[in-house]
Amino acid sequence: MDTFAQWFWLMVWWFLFFAYLVILFQIIGDLFRDKELSGWLKAVWMIALVFLPFLTAFIYVVSRGRSMAERQTAAMVQAKEDTDTYIRGVAGKSPASQISDAKALLDQGAINEQEFATLKARALA
Repeated sequence: MDTFAQWFWLMVWWFLFFAYLVILFQIIGDLFRDKELSGWLKAVWMIALVFLPFLTAFIYVVSRGRSMAERQTAAMVQAKEDTDTYIRGVAGKSPASQISDAKALLDQGAINEQEFATLKARALA
């Protein structure tokens, strides 16, 4: 009894179901990310998503879609800035720049030869 048409429609329904789940999780994530929306309104949206899921998801995307995209973009920009700051903090200076800084201090007389050698050895380690 299994035909290609039945298999095809089963795949279509599974695709639609997973697409709905992705939209649902995006909406829930956006609800909790929104700092301007009160807790009571968040609860109302969540209750509506439980009892009228498709209609509520449609209304949410239509009514709050633009601000949803703006919050997602802001979160991505903040995550990128945090990552860049972390990488800059961990990377530090290159050994060559550390040695040149130490050489400049040596030339200025701020450190002696022994301190320069210590700084150079630390940079190369």
